[in-house]
Amino acid sequence: MKVNKFFLSSLVATGCFLLATASYAQQEDNTQTLPDAKPGECYAKVVTPAKFSTRSEELVIQEASERVETTPAKYETVDQTVVTKESSRVLKVLPVQYGEEFEKLDVRAAETSWSIKIGNKLQPASPGMLEGITRSGVELASVKPGACYREYYTEPEYKTETRRVMIKEGSEKIVVTPAQYETAEERVIVKEASSRVVDVPAIFRTETESVLVEPARSVWKKGRGLIERINNATGEIMCLVEVPARYETITKTVLDKAPTSKTIEVPAVYKTVKVKRLVKAAAESRVIVPAEYKDVTARVKVADAGFFWLQKGEKANNNATYSGREVCLLERPAEFTTVKKLVIKRPASTTVTEIPAQYETIKVQRLVSPASERRISIPARTKTVKRQVQIEPSRLEWRKVLCETNVTPKIVTSIQRALKREGYDPGVIDGVIGQGTLDAVQKFQEKNSLDSGGLTYETLKALKVDG
Repeated sequence: MKVNKFFLSSLVATGCFLLATASYAQQEDNTQTLPDAKPGECYAKVVTPAKFSTRSEELVIQEASERVETTPAKYETVDQTVVTKESSRVLKVLPVQYGEEFEKLDVRAAETSWSIKIGNKLQPASPGMLEGITRSGVELASVKPGACYREYYTEPEYKTETRRVMIKEGSEKIVVTPAQYETAEERVIVKEASSRVVDVPAIFRTETESVLVEPARSVWKKGRGLIERINNATGEIMCLVEVPARYETITKTVLDKAPTSKTIEVPAVYKTVKVKRLVKAAAESRVIVPAEYKDVTARVKVADAGFFWLQKGEKANNNATYSGREVCLLERPAEFTTVKKLVIKRPASTTVTEIPAQYETIKVQRLVSPASERRISIPARTKTVKRQVQIEPSRLEWRKVLCETNVTPKIVTSIQRALKREGYDPGVIDGVIGQGTLDAVQKFQEKNSLDSGGLTYETLKALKVDG
């Protein structure tokens, strides 16, 4: 009987390595103890596939958000009166009115007075003259009317010198600046400033998420190594292939920025009107006019002239000279005159004429109610996804298998026919375990979640072959 050595050495797969008892942390190794075998029975290390359970999971594909509805501001149009020209006054002067009256006045009371005769005219004597007479030893209160006194003098002494003489005193010049007006354009508010609330919609972004449907797992597959058999302790040369996890890509909409609203300031609306305004009030300015001076040559008195008075008839000394002035105490009678005088009948006054202000009526929009907002909640959207969850990991077990001591061409032929019946091509049905038969056995075990790694009696039972 010819038996394929690969079958008796168990299955090999791509990416080969030597199977050891603690080589795979993701699998349970239950092969630490050899099974209690009977003579003529063969056991091999096989991989028991992991067990999975299908579960449903609800994923959020669009988060909950809000929708903002805004109500615009309301206005009303009203009439508003604005001043285009301010009120003022016009003053008119009413001059004073006079009437005539006649009155007899005492124009000169009877009196005695000191007088000086100049030519043919009499003039009042100056206080200086009277003071000079008093200094000359005359008591004026005891002088009787008709008495006369003559002035004598002694010549003064002079010298010639140049000095600065003011010929015109300093003064002020007043300059009057009249009031100034200008016609100005004034901005009048016709619509008050307000604010407007504007919706800022929510911003979503699209995200793709890979959902694990079937986790990664390790499966043993047949293969061929450099060494067909190791020893009785480690078993056959095996290859473990990683089957990658299977994912399903789900596209979901995620809220990136919640809806909000922003307030936009609406500026006030103005209208330009012309108004006359006082720019500069009437004012006066004073300009200093400096004094004017002149250099002159003058005789400067060194010694004053000496003056004295003697009663008429007295003789003066030789150094004194009569000045020609003679002061007499004269008695004059009272004098009367009739005077026509103007009497005020109506004093000067002014009349005031009020000039009313000028107005203009314009349309103005006033805010009745401000803009507002209302938020409406939008619930989240979900999607139910089915995924497989591992409930029991794969493990290494000892299983009773066909070997060179108990395999016959008849059993191999039955296995090949059963594989072909189940839809797995074993190649030529010749009772020989070849590579095609091994490939078909492995595919059958994987499809039916059977232990892999050898031609177990469990596989024979599944194929309905008597071992």
